[in-house]
Amino acid sequence: MTKVYIILLNYNGWRDTQECLESVIKLDYPNYQIIVVDNLSPNDSMSHLIAWAKGEELSTVDNVDLAHLSTPHCKKPVEFVLYDKQTALNGGNTVKETLLKNPIIFIQAGENRGFAAGNNIGTQFALKKNDADYIWYLNNDTVIQSNTLTEYINKAAVYKSNGQKVGIIGGKLMYYHHPKLIQSVGGMYSKWFAKTQNLGVFEKDEGQFDNEATLKKISYPIGACMLVDIDFIKNTGMMSEEYFLYFEELDWVYRGRMKNWSIGYCWEAKVFHKEGGSIGTGNKNNKNSMLSDFYGNKNRMRFTCKFNKKFIVFVWLSMLVVSINRIRSGEFKKLMNIIGIMFGKKSL
Repeated sequence: MTKVYIILLNYNGWRDTQECLESVIKLDYPNYQIIVVDNLSPNDSMSHLIAWAKGEELSTVDNVDLAHLSTPHCKKPVEFVLYDKQTALNGGNTVKETLLKNPIIFIQAGENRGFAAGNNIGTQFALKKNDADYIWYLNNDTVIQSNTLTEYINKAAVYKSNGQKVGIIGGKLMYYHHPKLIQSVGGMYSKWFAKTQNLGVFEKDEGQFDNEATLKKISYPIGACMLVDIDFIKNTGMMSEEYFLYFEELDWVYRGRMKNWSIGYCWEAKVFHKEGGSIGTGNKNNKNSMLSDFYGNKNRMRFTCKFNKKFIVFVWLSMLVVSINRIRSGEFKKLMNIIGIMFGKKSL
């Protein structure tokens, strides 16, 4: 049976991670290995995650309407192995893992170098094992239905049986606090202004995106939930670490496309996402945090310079519009970041 590594990246979100783990353990697909990478959370997240695994702490639920996805709590203790970064990169301790029954692999990265770098530690661990076909990257601030991974594997099998070279398969993200509303079924990208947009955002899910034709509108799967073929990673390389935050998925898709890989979409894989708790993004009415605003705009320029240089003038001009908007809203610290980005200076 196809084996899957499930990688969760944690940064200051141990409560979310505990709830997510409870839902993951309820998967009806039997052959998976959980990896949790912590990007050196200042709030000592790892000690809380270990306390949860030992049964010393119980996970909490933020939306009672989704409580059935993470409760009742799984039997404790949950066996685990804790590695530092270097031990993980060397493949861990196979003997120790064999002695335990499908333990959770906790990895302390020892630093915070961003989304891609944290996930890549887990990826390198999985590649070192050389015993799986897919890696499922799942945000820690999500909960999932028990059939989610089964649906992913079934869709991957369909693509393979059709002779399609699909490297990354996205799912359907729903708002955790409004579980009938779609957050995204995939990202759309405009080369002209390097703007990204979620397809389906805030729409009620009535099956309008439950078809393969939706793929024609999608530029990239959302990194909060994507199943990635190991062969794609070996052929294309891991996620680019140059962005720190945002644009990693689009970069991966572009690099894969150069080697004839395409993307897929599994609408049956429904994931409920709290969205951006660790980076300060919020709901429809909230402004982005300084961190989110900085990297969201900086990486528009970075990605364009890397893949679409002929559009850089238009992107630069669009940043002028962003600057004007920051003045109008009185967000002068963010304005200074935008100016720094436009003229190649470090900000934030």
